[in-house]
Amino acid sequence: MAHHALYAMLRYNCESSNNCRLTFPRQALYPYRMMKINPPRIRIHTEPDLMRQPHHRGSGSSASQRLATPVLLACLALVMFGLLAACGDEATATPVPVPPTVAATPTVRTVRVVQRAPTPTAEPGELSVRTPPTALTETLPTLAAHLVRVRSALQQPVPILSLEEGLDDQQKLAQSIALQDPRVQAESRAVDTQAPLRSEIFGVYPVSAGDTISGTLGCQPGTCYRVEMYNYAYNSATLAYVDVTKRQVLAVNSSVDTQPDLPPELVNIAREIAINAPEVSAAWGAKPGAQEAVMAATKTALSKSRCERSKHLCVAPTFVKGEWALWAIVDLTEGTLVGVRWTTVGEVKAPAITEKRLEDEVVSKKYCETTNQVEQDGWQLEYIITSSDGLRILNVRYQGQPVLDSAAVVDWHVSYSTREGFGYSDAIGCPTFSQAAVVAFNGPSITPIKVGEEVIGFALTQDFRSEVWPQPCNYYYQNRYEFYRDGSFRPVMINLGRGCGNDGWYRPVLRLALAGDYRFATWDGSAWQPWQTERWQPPADKFTPEGYQFRVTNAAGAGYYLEPARGQFNDGGRGDTPFVYVTRRHPDREEGDADLITIGSCCNNDYQQGPEKFIDATPESIDNTPIVIWYVAQMKNDNSMGREYCWADSVLENGVYVPKTYPCRAGPMIRPIKPTGG
Repeated sequence: MAHHALYAMLRYNCESSNNCRLTFPRQALYPYRMMKINPPRIRIHTEPDLMRQPHHRGSGSSASQRLATPVLLACLALVMFGLLAACGDEATATPVPVPPTVAATPTVRTVRVVQRAPTPTAEPGELSVRTPPTALTETLPTLAAHLVRVRSALQQPVPILSLEEGLDDQQKLAQSIALQDPRVQAESRAVDTQAPLRSEIFGVYPVSAGDTISGTLGCQPGTCYRVEMYNYAYNSATLAYVDVTKRQVLAVNSSVDTQPDLPPELVNIAREIAINAPEVSAAWGAKPGAQEAVMAATKTALSKSRCERSKHLCVAPTFVKGEWALWAIVDLTEGTLVGVRWTTVGEVKAPAITEKRLEDEVVSKKYCETTNQVEQDGWQLEYIITSSDGLRILNVRYQGQPVLDSAAVVDWHVSYSTREGFGYSDAIGCPTFSQAAVVAFNGPSITPIKVGEEVIGFALTQDFRSEVWPQPCNYYYQNRYEFYRDGSFRPVMINLGRGCGNDGWYRPVLRLALAGDYRFATWDGSAWQPWQTERWQPPADKFTPEGYQFRVTNAAGAGYYLEPARGQFNDGGRGDTPFVYVTRRHPDREEGDADLITIGSCCNNDYQQGPEKFIDATPESIDNTPIVIWYVAQMKNDNSMGREYCWADSVLENGVYVPKTYPCRAGPMIRPIKPTGG
């Protein structure tokens, strides 16, 4: 880092005229800590820049500033004699000296910047000024060109920016048909004034066999496409299902507070903004290269920023160096950097794993474009890998009786640091025709479940992995569905690390669409209490003696008990502490029967995980109706020795590095109600 970059980060804080303190933001030291060298010495100057009060708000009297100036000069004088001084009653910690690597210059008095043991999760990071850069054509040419197209589109009769890159002829035709549909066009204009609203086509994807809604049931393979549009003004997504053979839009659905996966151009813009931001260069120690940014397409939020408050489209290009990861949170609605934040990812002991056992095309052909079937141990079911909802199971039956219409993990919400509240919303899915952040490796596996030597069921498992896992800021998830010979079943959500920090919370969003009409009830400690209308429940600690917390029954009294994991399944899980939601099922709406785009924020630690948006303003009846159960478990990672959880590392075995995982698992056991139970 150049000396002037460190110098520019010097700040002073004057809480009053007799209480001033010279401060040096610790995040400026991280690059030097990572490279294990001492930072440069810094000359202290009393230039006008240092006399500003950048953090002061309000009218700010000039008198107080005049009083603060001599006090500051006195502080600076003490600093020049080698002291880290504090004026007034507030004390400062005594720094631990580190021997310099460069000899002191005898003719210049300096302040030596002292290295300290880093505590990245306690650092708030740096917020950007959020001023749109000038001279965009020179500084951010990709963004500048994109905004020219946006402004041009807003002047057109159909004010929607079309997607130009990466489409074949069929996808281009599907997009053209969708853009001419009045329902799609209506979503690009203000309801009251009909003023054009910034709207863009983000993606055009083939509709797979497991990705249909009631309006697309007649689609033949290769004839139907889903066109995804994002409205920046309303933070809403519109999905149009198009039959290119009939040249017809079959269905149009819109969802508020929902964002489709990003097209490649916006991913490149996010990288461009990040690598050219002064805050990123200052924290990184130099201007990073675009190839160094990972997770650039993954949506994020920063607590109490415009990403969260104004529902802007934000992503988080992340730069990894050694044991550290620098998050650059980019607001694509404004085209600006929100801020930067360091996290620790743990020591990296081996290079990345890059070899794939099966080519993406093979996985896509066999498991993304085709529905597969299983018949075993009394169970019959279908399964397919979706574009962003992982491995979905369909038409599940036990001994010929319908059990589930479908089940899928529609999102992984990953948040780091409960104080700042930021992270990722990870989509898992197919490796092609998908913007999933973590994609399928190999196809699903079917393995027996044993107790001792006795087979008691089978498990259907699909791996989703970042290509360079287990490197920092790369992820490995598993969808696992367990089916038992006694009619029980368990959807299991598994994280095998490593992630982008050692202070992460993982919240997978499980959707269960039961087959048939049911009533839902929860145990209050002494009796079952039915839910009459749609609602949600926070984590609770009341269970029946058998460990059940929820019950679903049909008119005949048959049904299932839900038993949340509390560590009783002997699989290493430490408990689910779930948020549970029950909504009325509407197959004609974008509520999960087809592939769902990201719902909810990545980083909320309360009930706002996404499913709550499907509870109507006036909650609908769920008494003996088709229902959907949403189950959001919570898992905290840990990389401390002997307590590793939701973590991965590389260890030496026979002279080579191999991944070692410390999985975390969550998911309820769902047990059939016996004829005499209920």
